[in-house]
Amino acid sequence: MPETQSQPLLDPQFLARLEQLELVSRKIFMGRMKGERRSKRKGQSVEFADYRNYVIGDDLRHLDWNLFARLERLFIRLFLEEEDLHVYILIDNSLSMDFGKPTKLHFAKQVAAALGFIGLVNLDRVVLEAFNDKLTQSLPAVRGRRSVWRLMDFLQKLEPAGPSDLKKALRTFSLKCSGKGIVVLLSDFMDKRGCEDALRYLIARQMDIYAIQILSQEEIEPELVGDLQLTDIEDQDVADVTVSGPLLKRYKQNLAAYRASLYEFCARRGVSYLFTSNQVPFERLIFSFLRQRGLVK
Repeated sequence: MPETQSQPLLDPQFLARLEQLELVSRKIFMGRMKGERRSKRKGQSVEFADYRNYVIGDDLRHLDWNLFARLERLFIRLFLEEEDLHVYILIDNSLSMDFGKPTKLHFAKQVAAALGFIGLVNLDRVVLEAFNDKLTQSLPAVRGRRSVWRLMDFLQKLEPAGPSDLKKALRTFSLKCSGKGIVVLLSDFMDKRGCEDALRYLIARQMDIYAIQILSQEEIEPELVGDLQLTDIEDQDVADVTVSGPLLKRYKQNLAAYRASLYEFCARRGVSYLFTSNQVPFERLIFSFLRQRGLVK
């Protein structure tokens, strides 16, 4: 798909398929307003759940007088409350994401568009945050199908910029975010400072976290050879290297070790980690991989 702002991120046929899905949280979170999701928390909706004994201060409107007439005891009717789900989608738009064909950023934007659309059509609250070494752009909480155009417009206009500092950006987000819910983190996780301390900020907030690492095929299987001067796109750090077979083998081993350590860190802390290439059709990521992980159904 050409990476132009005039080209939609998702085609209408794919959107129609997404309407059959919904996002699923492994945890129950208290929403700020009533939505369509059934909560285990007792509230004041229309579906009866249980009784409890009346105590002074309870709302008399919820007394069951028929039960009082039979038992001569006061009981309060309890109801299942329905809640909205908060969905936070965090997109790394640092300069390192502007690599590959399609770029890692474009791939991340398509995944964010698909998940955001699923959330909106199911009346979830959807929040988008773009970040590099700070939160760069924000789409405050939107809800409902009428907000789809705002979601797509935000993503279409998102451009790569600045260096990455995952720890600093996620710390800012964790302090800014007032609610709890699902967090989908889309990044290449290529941060020289590491990612574990950054993820701890989300873990401390007891979020339902999905970390999706996106790399380009050129990063996974580089085809470089000879004497080269490599420049870091974010901090302009320069390295003169001679690329040989043994060096490429060591590079792949280091990348595999880094992915394995990130997976192990996430698995031990209840974070769902998923690795993908920009060559994997993002439709498969949504309909297959994320279904297997339990994020969508």
